[in-house]
Amino acid sequence: MAKKLQKNINEMSFLDHLEDLRWHLIRIVLGIVIVASLAFIFSRFIFDQIIFAPKEMSFPTYHYLCKIATFINLETSFCNDKIPLILQNRTMAGQFSADIWTAILAGFVVSFPYTIYQLWKFISPGLHENERKHSRGFIIISSLLFFTGVVFGYYVITPLSINFLANYKISEAVDNQIDIGSFIGLVRSSVLASGLIFELPIIIYFLTKVGLVTPEILRKYRKYALVVVLVLSAIITPPDIASQVIVAIPILILYQISIYISKIVVRNEKRKAKQHA
Repeated sequence: MAKKLQKNINEMSFLDHLEDLRWHLIRIVLGIVIVASLAFIFSRFIFDQIIFAPKEMSFPTYHYLCKIATFINLETSFCNDKIPLILQNRTMAGQFSADIWTAILAGFVVSFPYTIYQLWKFISPGLHENERKHSRGFIIISSLLFFTGVVFGYYVITPLSINFLANYKISEAVDNQIDIGSFIGLVRSSVLASGLIFELPIIIYFLTKVGLVTPEILRKYRKYALVVVLVLSAIITPPDIASQVIVAIPILILYQISIYISKIVVRNEKRKAKQHA
């Protein structure tokens, strides 16, 4: 059966592969649309309980950071009664557009495992049987990494950014009345950026498989990676050292895990080469 499948794959023309890819992409889009439609129906709950939750001081992140600050006797805005932030809509279609794009975002995030599954279904027929066997956990691992990144972005990066930017003032004459598009954009970018960054081990795995990356290269450029991580942390977090360190630590851990994964891949490839020699 495996030989027959491999033969069929080998006999497929370039246009056949494109046709196969098209149907996988159509299924991905349908999956996102179905989840997005459900998210649109329950949009009031999503906005009130999820999207707008980090602008309230009752958000769990502020509670724990306030306890930490109190423990070390540090004055901080995390212990304030209220975040000085007012959301407003300044365009006719602003709220409707926010509803649509938030539903699409929810559709992408929730259906991510299905998206990965469809991409894997397209790629896996071109792999050897033993490669497919050792990569069956790909969908689970990549989904767990993505959702871990999403949670990290939502509970760490988003509240840190909102609290800092909402309390930052150039003058008491200026109030922070923020357009909902700007607020939702901050939440969206924080969540998606974190989710994609947490896919680093998976990316390194495939780059190592195709020979573009080795453990030696990753170790050699570790110090440069540290600089890049700190720059990324400065971009996606408020410009204070504590926030950057909080964000940088998990990314550095992921980088170290990626080195270990790359090492395993190279070792397995060398073992296969010896067996076929």
